[in-house]
Amino acid sequence: MPLVPRHIRSLQSYKPGRPIEDVRRELGLEHIIKLASNENPHGPSPKALEAVRSTLADNFRYPDASAFVLRGKLAECFNIKIDNVVVGGGSEGVMSTIMRTFLRQGDEIIAADNSFIGFRVLANASGIHTNWVPLKNYHHDLPAIAEQINDYTKIIYLANPDNPTGTYFPKSEFDAFMAQVPERVLVLLDEAYFEYACHLSDYPDSMQYRYDNVITLRTFSKAHGLAGFRVGYGFAHEDLIENLNKVKLPFEPSWPGQIAALAALDDSEFIRQTVINCHTEMKKMEQAFQEFEIKTIPSAANFITLVFPSEKEAHSFNEKMLYKGIILRHLTGWGLPNCVRMTVGTKEDNSYLIDQLDEVIPLKVGS
Repeated sequence: MPLVPRHIRSLQSYKPGRPIEDVRRELGLEHIIKLASNENPHGPSPKALEAVRSTLADNFRYPDASAFVLRGKLAECFNIKIDNVVVGGGSEGVMSTIMRTFLRQGDEIIAADNSFIGFRVLANASGIHTNWVPLKNYHHDLPAIAEQINDYTKIIYLANPDNPTGTYFPKSEFDAFMAQVPERVLVLLDEAYFEYACHLSDYPDSMQYRYDNVITLRTFSKAHGLAGFRVGYGFAHEDLIENLNKVKLPFEPSWPGQIAALAALDDSEFIRQTVINCHTEMKKMEQAFQEFEIKTIPSAANFITLVFPSEKEAHSFNEKMLYKGIILRHLTGWGLPNCVRMTVGTKEDNSYLIDQLDEVIPLKVGS
């Protein structure tokens, strides 16, 4: 169809993890757990839910287009100015605004191959040439990314921790990398899993840096458990934020999203328990997979990626778990066909999964 640009016709759309109801209809199962989308299995903060309930009657009105109160609260929490904060419909919403604001024909993008598939869709949809740099041992290869910088480079996308591998790059590597990035190049630093990684002594929390060409991206969808409300945010130099706010959709996030996010920021105990539960359960899951000789990639996020000897074995494991009512994510779409990603669920979810391993893997992988 001539009305559709070639780069859109060839675009592969983002395919989310299968919904529980979809699997229930197909397989007729009653007990189903979803560990495919890195959601917080404990749900949202009770404070967030109560705050939303109390304002439902006001939802006939448009939300505050500037999200003034939410941006002010974020500025207060991270000791910056409100002019350094932008919000959007999830971190992907902020990413989309960044692409529309700063990219023009002739620019180029650099990003890690096999990283966050949502950014890959946005990059391909932009029609801008992107240099995809292979991962190195499932990690971002920052020296190789730096080598790709040229006169046309405008945006570099980095996810730290990465999705779907869960790996992260430390402060020393980030500092060495930024020393090679020209000030005219924007670095999008996606810290969607920040809350799970910030305890690591060598993790480069971007808020401890003041690079004028770095835009930090974070979200309420992961640790805060507000994925359905679609609230993401970004921190950057006020000149960048001013221009992003010119381009962003005027009424995002929604009114319930803004209210839920505000209340979630006040529930630090909920976040603390979420992170503790994740780390505790992750150790249990890693030990279980080790006993079955299934390789796991060390993760700084709220998920574990399993590495199988072949695509066939990864597919078989994923399918067998699905028929047990456990929705996981086979990473073919990321270009990692021998890998399966699983969210660290509740204690009960994880115990159920472990109980199925003897039936799903009667012989140890590779034997």
